[in-house]
Amino acid sequence: MFYEFQKIITSIVIVIIVVFGIAKLSNLIFETDKNVVAYKVEVVEKTANEEDVQPIDMAAFLAVGTVEHGKKVFKKCAACHSINEGGKNKIGPALWSVMLRNSGELSDYKYSKSLIEYNKKWTFGELNGFLLKPATWIKGNKMGFAGLKDEKDRASVILYLNESSNQPIPLP
Repeated sequence: MFYEFQKIITSIVIVIIVVFGIAKLSNLIFETDKNVVAYKVEVVEKTANEEDVQPIDMAAFLAVGTVEHGKKVFKKCAACHSINEGGKNKIGPALWSVMLRNSGELSDYKYSKSLIEYNKKWTFGELNGFLLKPATWIKGNKMGFAGLKDEKDRASVILYLNESSNQPIPLP
């Protein structure tokens, strides 16, 4: 009985020595300078809007795209938006004759508060900024699309949206 008790006590002592030994050894191996001062760096997220986006030559930008290519790229959008005349709203609003329509204008679609308050017309420039990164162009909108980074894709979709109207607006 005494030997069993001695084995248990010896095992506990060895475990304690190993744990503290590993801690001391790791402190020696991974020694840090305790005089280092860390500074908290705060990053202010900048949102994109008309003032932040560099002015572009809209005519040159739109010349990169084609209506045919825009129709192909729009297939990504078709899951949430209809583009046909008289088309119904889906998850997103119908986009027939969207050019020069005010944001949040369709009465039979429930827009986010931010899109209603944005209250600007969808122009070539507005659509370019919005399609580039919807989440930062109009903060708080409910469109869960990351955006179109490729200029040709964006220009083409804008041209396609413009053509999808009874009265397309003249190109710049």
